[in-house]
Amino acid sequence: MHVDADSALYSASAEGAEAAWLAQFHAGHRAALERCYRECYPSVDRAVGRVLSGADRESVVHEVFYRLLTREELRRSFRGGSLQAWLATQAVHLALDHVRRQQRERGVLASVHAEAQQEPAASEAAPEAWAEAQQARVLVERFQRELLPPRWAPVFEARFLRQLSQREAARELGMRRTTLAYQELRIRALLHRFAEQLRREP
Repeated sequence: MHVDADSALYSASAEGAEAAWLAQFHAGHRAALERCYRECYPSVDRAVGRVLSGADRESVVHEVFYRLLTREELRRSFRGGSLQAWLATQAVHLALDHVRRQQRERGVLASVHAEAQQEPAASEAAPEAWAEAQQARVLVERFQRELLPPRWAPVFEARFLRQLSQREAARELGMRRTTLAYQELRIRALLHRFAEQLRREP
């Protein structure tokens, strides 16, 4: 197993030292992960910046390292070489997933928003569209009732329903952006679980 000697993360002096560092990284040792964050952050940020900008860019960069911190199977998928290049590849894939997820979410949530703005007569003019909007609204309410913790409801409403930027939502809710970003990541995970649950239903 070879670890990139150009990276300041590693000692290239001996294969044993490389293997020892890799074992610590796989095990999630705090010192190894902290140094990884400190030295790999610029390359991850640049990679995500090729796809996203602004608050979305920040969210995905944080999500890359959150996954690295919490998913041992992800860390173990790195077998050596350039950690910066490997993480940059992971970051680009996650950024593209973020774009696709946003497109799906906006489709559903736009239907809910449109339904809320409709006049009563609109349901008579376009019954199929009205029925779809009603169904979307029911699903959102079910998600809030069954999976969403009440303490995360303000972030869900601000970021997912009203689609405020992270900066706007954090200012309105009076919380740190890092706290908001963390809650947003957890909410997205719950939305994914909810979607999987719906697919399994008859």
